[in-house]
Amino acid sequence: MAPPPRRSPNPDRGGKGKGEEPWLAASLRPGNFLPGLAIGFLLGLLLDLSTSWRPKSAPALAPAAPAPRGSKRTGGSPSAGGGTGGEELKMVLVVRQDLKMGTGKIASQCAHAATGLYAELLASNRGLLRQWEQFGQAKIVLTCKNQQEMNRLKESAEHRGIPTFVVADAGRTQVLSGSKTVLAVGPGRKADIDSVTGKLRLL
Repeated sequence: MAPPPRRSPNPDRGGKGKGEEPWLAASLRPGNFLPGLAIGFLLGLLLDLSTSWRPKSAPALAPAAPAPRGSKRTGGSPSAGGGTGGEELKMVLVVRQDLKMGTGKIASQCAHAATGLYAELLASNRGLLRQWEQFGQAKIVLTCKNQQEMNRLKESAEHRGIPTFVVADAGRTQVLSGSKTVLAVGPGRKADIDSVTGKLRLL
């Protein structure tokens, strides 16, 4: 009777050859997983760029707030006020020549006339003041001969509806107390003012 065959001391387990590597080691080779990693990175980058380049909707503009009362807007024509129709306005200061006032005295009296008339209009006709301010607050200084001529100019201006103001000096320097030194006429339309003071001479 023949003896049974002997088994090999190194059996082939799992059907793998002696020189074959396990499947995990083979999959971790750089040549196998690097291409997939690169493709995944590129796809993620493209997806991120596509979302960042998506146009964003512009935010809705809030409605413009109304201008506060008493303020003025720049860049537009002034509103018609005091019947001026948007025309240029000016104020005229008429100085009496017969009082022989010095330069400094004339300057201070003209300032009194302008501020006095401004204060009166601030209470009675702010619309006219705002329009005059928008035109640069033009002021012209003219001369008249005496108080009689000043009185006639004042009456003529008031007859046309032009505001006026007369300075009565306190009499501390150069002139007697109560002397009418300067007449302020306006502000008003240039044509209206000139119809009253157009024949007077510049100071």
